[in-house]
Amino acid sequence: MCLFSMQDIWRIDYVNACILSDHKSVYGKGEKMSTFSSLEEAQEYFKGDRFAGMAGAKLDSLSGEEASCSMVLSDIHKNANGGVMGGAIFTLADLAFAVLSNQIHRPTVAQQVSINYLSMPKGDTLYARARVKKNGGRTIVINVDVTDSAGREIAQFIGSGFKL
Repeated sequence: MCLFSMQDIWRIDYVNACILSDHKSVYGKGEKMSTFSSLEEAQEYFKGDRFAGMAGAKLDSLSGEEASCSMVLSDIHKNANGGVMGGAIFTLADLAFAVLSNQIHRPTVAQQVSINYLSMPKGDTLYARARVKKNGGRTIVINVDVTDSAGREIAQFIGSGFKL
């Protein structure tokens, strides 16, 4: 039996992050805590996202308003019906969201995300392109479009992040 709800755990994590970083006394509203100075720095940082890395997701490009990631598909990405698992597609989109949101303000954590699967992938590679929809003082909304190597739209992911 769990004594804490997910909301309680999130609050505890947030309070601990505030105590550890003391960001409220150092950073004013709308100021960036940190951004990546290069693509290589971001790639090194996101090596810590081990699940996405083991799934084959990688960061390809990054700017202040956009991030692009890709995933070469193999048998490990297939479901029982022989198609690409929705979880693989979600993992790629989630990495693109994480990269861009943390490029704008680090640390940022996902608050709510949704994904719509549009088509079954064809080809051997998936691409995720994340773009900022709204960048507020404490929250950010990012749209991620996932396409395949044939240029077809595979999924649309929308993520809301909370800036710690």
